Amino acid sequence: MKYILLLTALLVVVSSAVKIQIENNVRLEDNSDFQIGTGIYDITGPAAETGMMGYAMPGQVTGGIHFRLRSRAFVFIDSNGNRAVYVSTDSCMIFQAVKIQVVQLLEEHFGPNVYSHENVLLSGIHTHSGPGGYSMYALYGITTLGFYKESFDAICEGIVQSIIRAHNNVKPGKITAEQSKLYDSNINRSPTAYLNNPAEERALYENDVDKNITLIKMVDTNGSPIGALTFFAVHCTSMNNTNHLISGDNKGYASYAWEKLFNNNSLPGTGPFIAAFGQSNEGDVSPNTLGAFCPDGSRCYAPDSTCNGKNEGCKGIGPGKDGDMFESTQIIGNNQFQKALEMWETASIPVQGSVQYRHTWLPMTNITVYPPFTPTAEPATTCRAAMGYSFAAGTTDGPGAFDFTQGDNNTNGNVFWNFISKFIAKPTEDQKQCQAPKPILIDVGLTKPLPWTPDVVPIQIITIGNIVLCAVPGEFTTMSGRRLRNTVYEILNAQGSGIENPIVLVAGLSNTYSGYIATYEEYEVQRYEAASTIFGPHTLGAYQQEFAKLATSIAQNNQVEPGPFPRNMTGHTFFFLPPVVYDEAPGGNFGAIYQDVGTTYAVNDTVTAVFYGANLRNNFMIESTFLSVDLEVSPNQWETLFVDGSWETKIYWKMHVPEIAQSLITVEWTIPPTISAGTYRITHQGYAKPSMFSDKLVPYSGQSSTFTVTA
Repeated sequence: MKYILLLTALLVVVSSAVKIQIENNVRLEDNSDFQIGTGIYDITGPAAETGMMGYAMPGQVTGGIHFRLRSRAFVFIDSNGNRAVYVSTDSCMIFQAVKIQVVQLLEEHFGPNVYSHENVLLSGIHTHSGPGGYSMYALYGITTLGFYKESFDAICEGIVQSIIRAHNNVKPGKITAEQSKLYDSNINRSPTAYLNNPAEERALYENDVDKNITLIKMVDTNGSPIGALTFFAVHCTSMNNTNHLISGDNKGYASYAWEKLFNNNSLPGTGPFIAAFGQSNEGDVSPNTLGAFCPDGSRCYAPDSTCNGKNEGCKGIGPGKDGDMFESTQIIGNNQFQKALEMWETASIPVQGSVQYRHTWLPMTNITVYPPFTPTAEPATTCRAAMGYSFAAGTTDGPGAFDFTQGDNNTNGNVFWNFISKFIAKPTEDQKQCQAPKPILIDVGLTKPLPWTPDVVPIQIITIGNIVLCAVPGEFTTMSGRRLRNTVYEILNAQGSGIENPIVLVAGLSNTYSGYIATYEEYEVQRYEAASTIFGPHTLGAYQQEFAKLATSIAQNNQVEPGPFPRNMTGHTFFFLPPVVYDEAPGGNFGAIYQDVGTTYAVNDTVTAVFYGANLRNNFMIESTFLSVDLEVSPNQWETLFVDGSWETKIYWKMHVPEIAQSLITVEWTIPPTISAGTYRITHQGYAKPSMFSDKLVPYSGQSSTFTVTA
């Protein structure tokens, strides 16, 4: 989370897997088969005036859509009827309230003992271009003006609907896997921190980020594609913090491209084949592969990522021409898609065995960590949550402000923020010592009346045969993820564990969000990732220790303690974004043309139409669209070829100043090379609130003049 401090000053495992009997279960022929179900649903949320989640930049609010966000669910059932579901969402992360609400809705729909906290894994891809406001914890809502219930509901209901769809279409199938390397798609944005890890450990790895990519291929009994899961560690920050359009960033594009190919160019979100690109240990991993540069074109000063001592100008640049963020998004996304498609053709590692799961809640503020998970032979403890000074500096993917710099352990240089932080919550001496060498900027665990971040978090392991998914409630750095994978692998690879040749994967930003997890050595350097490791220097050791218990429980086929359920945050939230008062259009003609299209266009041209519309917050148009690009297939008969979920379109909302109740809606369509010559039109539809005295919404639509696309 970056830049949150701009507004801070203004705001003074339950058991071993249970065998589930479901009426539509099909007895499988052998234990190498699974029942597999896939489902997809829209989770786009408010496309106007809403703070975006990720960079936490005040003023970076939604102002349209590049392409829609989706929830992609995969249900797996083994030959004994044990089931689990993995969900990848085009959201920044999964917050605790989301997981709790989703499980509650699933239990209401299916009854008990079908889907629960134990066998449901929710993971965000970490796009920084989606609407926020869906966390009940204050730290993650400051720059979104609090908890936006409608945005929260859109995400929760979309996840639930994707799981219901997956549940309802389970069918017998087979799973194979493939592992490879993907280059030119990620770099380490904190290389000096990585270098503080032991030299003998670094020597075990070729790169300072994970280049490994894992594909899980799912086909039915006839060999026809059902779905694909791909894991690769890279931040979804190809779209930078100047962007105002909702976007799934590079992983969302990869999913979009593969689904479009295998679903024969059906409209986005409508085909049977579903491809998710799950997030992994991306904590220090950037897609801005050219590196970080200053405004004058020189490289940033590496130790603290500054330009002439200031961090604001040091920005990571993606591979797009002149750093173009849309092109960079497409390049990094296409790299993941093309590599996964190549691996699909060669996938040969058999996935077989049982579906198992373990889950527990951890009170993270005071866990005793024992050797070998401490850097010395002595036990250590985690701490109450706190954010460090370098947290306010941001990263090269999204710099902060106020003269904070990464790698700064000095608390003497910012008198203003020293005063503000003490006003919010003054850390105790014990807390300072526990968090050292981190200088505490905000003691988020001591804020009143409730902490600003979760203090009880879930950890979870789900196995689908020999695929082992470790659901982590935050962002593990490269080396942190490697250590966690190695810990779990060593336990499950031991003779008698019941899992042969385990493929251990980190499923990042899952079930709850609690910041970053840096290694003990990286923590000493106190760059952004370490300053955002909220539970202190032994956070990773605690997670290794507790995940080891889950893995041992699976290997020994016994139970784990459930741990304390987290507090109920309902009723303890704030929200300061005013509602839409009313909408207005000249003569009340919503959908009327403000600026029409031209007459003739060619491939690669961009067609633009501007409409008098309404605020896009009125109705999120879930499973629908604010726009269409239509081809005339016969006189007055139209076929929709593109919608607002398509890569080739953009829709922009802006207030029509000085008439502040009026909205101008700009629709753009960049004509792809595959398009047929013919007659086209652009449409816009939405909902208006024409009266300030009534909440009634009125549907409207409009269309451009027809235009010709030449061959």
